[in-house]
Amino acid sequence: MEHLSGGIILQPQLKVTGKVKTFVLDTNVLLHDPQSIFKFEDNNLAIPVEVLEELDTIKGEQSTERGRNARRVHRILQELLPDSRTMLEGVKLPNGGTLSVIINRYLVEDNRASPAMQRLRTILPDLAKKDNRIIACALFVQETFSPPTILVTKDVNVQLKARAVGLESQDYLNDKVPEDPDENSYRRIPVSVYELQRFASEGEFELETEIAESLAINEYLLLVSSEGKTMPARYYGAGFVRRLRLPEFVKAPAGIPIRARNLEQQFFMDALLDESISLITCFGKAGTGKTLLSTVCALHQVCDEHGRYDGVAISRPIIALGKDIGFLPGSLEEKMKPWLQPYYDALEVLMPSKPPKEPQFVGKKASKKKKKKEEALLQASNHAQVNGHTNGATIKPYERLIKNGMVEIEALCFIRGRSIARRFFILDEAQQLTPHEVKTVITRISEGSKIVLIGDPAQIDNPYVDSRSNGLVFCHNRMKGQPIAAHIKLTKGERSKLAELAADLL
Repeated sequence: MEHLSGGIILQPQLKVTGKVKTFVLDTNVLLHDPQSIFKFEDNNLAIPVEVLEELDTIKGEQSTERGRNARRVHRILQELLPDSRTMLEGVKLPNGGTLSVIINRYLVEDNRASPAMQRLRTILPDLAKKDNRIIACALFVQETFSPPTILVTKDVNVQLKARAVGLESQDYLNDKVPEDPDENSYRRIPVSVYELQRFASEGEFELETEIAESLAINEYLLLVSSEGKTMPARYYGAGFVRRLRLPEFVKAPAGIPIRARNLEQQFFMDALLDESISLITCFGKAGTGKTLLSTVCALHQVCDEHGRYDGVAISRPIIALGKDIGFLPGSLEEKMKPWLQPYYDALEVLMPSKPPKEPQFVGKKASKKKKKKEEALLQASNHAQVNGHTNGATIKPYERLIKNGMVEIEALCFIRGRSIARRFFILDEAQQLTPHEVKTVITRISEGSKIVLIGDPAQIDNPYVDSRSNGLVFCHNRMKGQPIAAHIKLTKGERSKLAELAADLL
């Protein structure tokens, strides 16, 4: 390929060796990860000029992650390609590869001699579409240079169209986690009945070196004897596993007691209640208890005698299922309420207007400090109601927590630049976020706070992430084995028999 600039013939300086490839980047790859330019090792990187046009239309989105990433890409390209000569000739990147901006000569010249362009015009005749023009540019690079050419895009439909015209295409793989379809929710470690008895009495047990080396810190296990006896445990490192530290129950202020219903929920509650763990990732299908357990454990620690956290913050990405209904009126809380309705439902269950008393808890006394804190919280909210803050409407118990700031609703679009201190932060539907977005949220968490990322990697509505590249699984994969991080997978549905059958069969 040649370009004329002031009478000088300019040609991209692409590397040509047996192992080098030329990757043509689609716009969505740069928007997904602006640093992707530096992550293709010592290969050639080509950016179609049409990508610059698309970035130009997106850069004006002031309040979106796409707009910020488009502006970041522009700044990176401006530094790497400061003039027209470097843009057309290309530059060498720090990782050993090359970067060039490609202008498809076949679109402005006679392309009858190009079999690839003739095939493209037959299969994809509408070259006014940016996607088709980007595919055409990749075909031009494929015909012009000898290294194998691969179009990299996160749009599945563009991948399919590229393959239809004879062009190799693939997803952006840098932030995809390895495939692990057989990952179990926990491991079963065989022990003798005597070792299990000693573990039950002493509370900890040293594993064999070979087994311990295969475990990650804070990994949850089930110790199993040959007689069928079992005990749950958590690996703390240095070869030792210890018993779970669970209270008899947990509850929200003036709410009903909640207990774990299965072994996986015991693991989840143990991590939620452990102040040494600052980050939790939880996978689980619908009805496994992710929302309910994370909410009740958060409120339990906010309102207990230790006062570990000053409040609970709840958020989730705003990605609709099906057709969008448009803008929502009202305050931030009112706008977010439809998206966070699962948490209002959970709070309604945890703090009903008339909580039932269970016989086994009648007559049992809570600690004076905890009881005093709950009474003060309720008195403050009742005072707000008496002074007309609810406009005469009957206030629900959980609404008191929201009105006095104990529970906050966070919008992710406003979280950049914040520092969240002494809060229990719950990020729901985290599988809808990109790895960069999850990083942005987690880096807002200050000392003394805790963040819980929950979601189902099988339920993704964001078209630019999948089960291996979304922020939830990426975070789990990168943070695995860190002393302040834990991961739990919930598989057993507890909502109802109907809900579990639907989650498994439909």
